[in-house]
Amino acid sequence: MHEVGIASSIIESIEAEARRRPDAQFTAVGVRIGELSNVDRDALAFAFEALTLKTPLEHLRLEIEWCPRRQKCLACGEEFVVKDWELTCPKCGEARSTCIGGTELDIAYLELEEPCEKS
Repeated sequence: MHEVGIASSIIESIEAEARRRPDAQFTAVGVRIGELSNVDRDALAFAFEALTLKTPLEHLRLEIEWCPRRQKCLACGEEFVVKDWELTCPKCGEARSTCIGGTELDIAYLELEEPCEKS
């Protein structure tokens, strides 16, 4: 289950940012996961929760954005979401296309609250 390794990497990135911002309260981390990335969303969420349990990051929310597979037609340039593994262009019917999305595995954002500076 490589989701544990992915969750661990996400946590390491957050901890590195926490060292740069020691007074900040981290509230959420958003990740983008592509359909073709071979990551199970539920397994990743479970691993993240298990690895943050009883740690300073225990209350951090993991928010997952699921990114469908997208293709670009090589004939007409139409960009489309692949449904039921149908790679034929819905605009012109061309069978040749190239993958332009669905392989994402990124930290998209990190939400945090920093204390207000006093004058």
